[in-house]
Amino acid sequence: MACRLTSLASALVFGILAGLAPAGAQDRSIVVASTTSTQDSGLFGHLLPLFKARTGIEVKVIAQGTGQALDTARRGDADVVFVHAKAQEEKFVADGFGVKRFDVMYNDFVLIGPKSDPAGVRGKDIETALKAIQAKAAPFVSRGDKSGTHSAELALWKLAGVDIAATKGPWYREIGQGMGPALNTAAAMNGYVLADRGTWISFKNRGELEIAVEGDNRLFNQYGLILVNPAKFPSVKKELGQTFIDWLVSTEGRAAIAGYKIAGQQLFFPNAEKKGS
Repeated sequence: MACRLTSLASALVFGILAGLAPAGAQDRSIVVASTTSTQDSGLFGHLLPLFKARTGIEVKVIAQGTGQALDTARRGDADVVFVHAKAQEEKFVADGFGVKRFDVMYNDFVLIGPKSDPAGVRGKDIETALKAIQAKAAPFVSRGDKSGTHSAELALWKLAGVDIAATKGPWYREIGQGMGPALNTAAAMNGYVLADRGTWISFKNRGELEIAVEGDNRLFNQYGLILVNPAKFPSVKKELGQTFIDWLVSTEGRAAIAGYKIAGQQLFFPNAEKKGS
C-alpha cells in the first residue's frame, strides 16, 4: 500500500512539474504590431515561415493602422512595430517608447479609381488629381483610421491646397477601417481611393477599379521597424524582437522581401541599412 502511495505521489509531482515546465521555459514568440498592408498584401504569410525556420521564433501579428499599432506598442502590448509613417515613428522613439528606428523597405501609393474616371484624373499628377476629385465631388473613400495611408492621404490633400475637413461632403466617405475594406468600399461605390501598391496588387475584388495615378515621387511609401523599449516595458522580449529586426535588415531578409511577388510583380523593395535613424 505504501509503495502504491509513493508511486502515486511521484506521479503527481511529475505531473505538476511537467505542467510548470512550459512556464519556466522561454516563450519563443514575439508580438509585432504592424500596419494592415503588410498583412493584407500577403507579405507576412511569405516572410514569417522563413523567419521561423531560420530562428525557431514564432511571430504573432496584430494588424492595425499605423496609429493604432503605435498606440498598441505605447501600452507595452507589442515587442516590435512595423509601420509606415516616418514622422510618427520618429516621435515614438523620441518619446522613449522605442529603441531605434530602421528603414526596412518601401513601395508606393497609387490612386485607384473607376475605369470611367468621372473626375478625369488618369495620368495626372497626384496634386492635380485630388483637386479635380474635390472640385467635381467625385466619390472618394478615406480609410479614416489614423493609419500610415490615411496620414499620407491627408498630407496629399493639404499639398493640393484642399482643406478636406472644411470641404468634405457626401462624396467623401470615411470608413475607419483597413486597406482591404477601403478598396472593397471603393469598388462598391465606383469611387476613388488611395492605396499602397502592395495591397492593390494582391486585391482580388477590383470590379471596375484600376490605377488612375501612379509614379509621382510624392507617393513614395517607406516602412520602418522599431524595437519597443524594454527599459519602459520589462515584458518586451528584447533579444527575440531584435533578432526579428536583424533578420529583416540582413542580406537574407532583404532577399526574402524582394522575392515576394504576385503574378511576377514585386510588392516591396528592401532598402535597409545596418543603422537606425
